[in-house]
Amino acid sequence: MQFQYCPYCGKKAELREIGDEGRIPYCTECKIPLWDMFTTSIIVAVVNECHEVALLRQNYVSTTNYVCVAGVMKLGESAEETVAREIGEELGLCVKSLKYIKSYPYEKKEMLMLGFWAVVEKKDFVLSGEVDAAKWVKFEEALSLLREGSIAWQLVKTVIENSDILNGQQ
Repeated sequence: MQFQYCPYCGKKAELREIGDEGRIPYCTECKIPLWDMFTTSIIVAVVNECHEVALLRQNYVSTTNYVCVAGVMKLGESAEETVAREIGEELGLCVKSLKYIKSYPYEKKEMLMLGFWAVVEKKDFVLSGEVDAAKWVKFEEALSLLREGSIAWQLVKTVIENSDILNGQQ
């Protein structure tokens, strides 16, 4: 979100040169720069000991492709806590180990998605109301069920290509 008005006093912001940042909105009343805001969220490739990844169907996200577990970080919550919470909420599973992969800007929704790889024990899913379906998918089949080039596709591809390294089996 880009500010046109100060969220504190309501005065119209003016563009001002701020160091190396260039021209950004500035409130002359509060004397503060109004940095662009975005939502920070997580996306996670949930894998098990059988080299399978959990893929979800969430019709409000896509009616044609599967997706990965994802969710918005809450105030006061770390990215790692968000991953564990979302996996627990959406799939009813507990995280055994977790590794950060990379961040993915998602400009369409003004989000920064922090990508993770999580290992869980293979169990039946206990789905939340926001998940229409989920299934364990062998690594070899997973990419074909995701929208090519999507953030989920990129993340799962990275995890598959590096699964031995990520598991510590170099």
